[in-house]
Amino acid sequence: MNVELPESTEEDVVPHAYAALTPDVVMNAVESCGYWCDGRYLTLNSYENRVYQVGIEGDKPLIAKFYRPERWSRETILEEHDFALRLLEDEVPVVAPMQINGTTLHHFAGFDFALFPRVGGHAPELEQEDVLYRIGQLLGRLHQASSDGVFRHRQTLSIAHSAIESRQFLLERNFIPNGLITAYETLSADLIERMQVIWAAHPISPRKLHGDFHLGNLLARDEVLSVVDLDDCGNGPAIQDFWLMLSGERMQQTQQMSELVEGYEMFAEFNLRELNLIETLRTMRIMRYAAWLARRWDDPAFPHHFPWFNTERYWSNHILELREQLALLNEPPLQLYP
Repeated sequence: MNVELPESTEEDVVPHAYAALTPDVVMNAVESCGYWCDGRYLTLNSYENRVYQVGIEGDKPLIAKFYRPERWSRETILEEHDFALRLLEDEVPVVAPMQINGTTLHHFAGFDFALFPRVGGHAPELEQEDVLYRIGQLLGRLHQASSDGVFRHRQTLSIAHSAIESRQFLLERNFIPNGLITAYETLSADLIERMQVIWAAHPISPRKLHGDFHLGNLLARDEVLSVVDLDDCGNGPAIQDFWLMLSGERMQQTQQMSELVEGYEMFAEFNLRELNLIETLRTMRIMRYAAWLARRWDDPAFPHHFPWFNTERYWSNHILELREQLALLNEPPLQLYP
């Protein structure tokens, strides 16, 4: 059963900004940076932005990333790029934007875009020995190299932005089915209250983060692990760059976290108090993800790739997941092996 949204007529439908991003525009944009495209063109998986692999005459293909219009300011994007280049200078293996004509950010036909080298590889396989330890080492190097203060233009992780604003958006835009509104309202309010208590009891000093550090944003090749996609970099507690690596039952997560921290502390100090924030950060991400899908629902790519989102079943499962999170927020925090 679909959630009912306001009906629209053909006169109401406004083409999404990305409708203008045709293959010709993409290749002309790349050629505006001094490269000659050979006609090969491949759309890569990306929903927030648009990312393409473009063939280059007589050379390796390049990756062209076109930023979602009106999402970031140019200052915010350039801060991400500067972060990547700083990590590269400190020999942290990261896929950074290419500097062309003195800049990493370019503009063409109404779109801001950047070019990246194509880097081969695959997601690390956690079943392999010492992989989590090596991922911890990589994260420690990343945090060590980025310990020079915080971002000026990028977001700082907060309950207000991730949970409260997400809740308000979903309720105000009538995405929640009528029969589930009361359950969502009361449960989400209880979650926010509990998260605020935990957050206040474990104050942290924000630091620069990758922000979305999970297996999908790591590349393994020839025993080397590389970091990709700094699009969500921002300020927050270091534990934000750990918990997305955790999965399975509590005992499994304890083992995983212990291996990550063991590798991490080869390069940076880990604050044990931040273990108390894992379930709060997980809950914030769950709430923000639902609101992100809702905010992007006017982008044709989202109904196409996430057809299950705008259904009563989705919202029932979402509320069930939030109930489970409320229980987890009231359990003792994860511990490390001695």
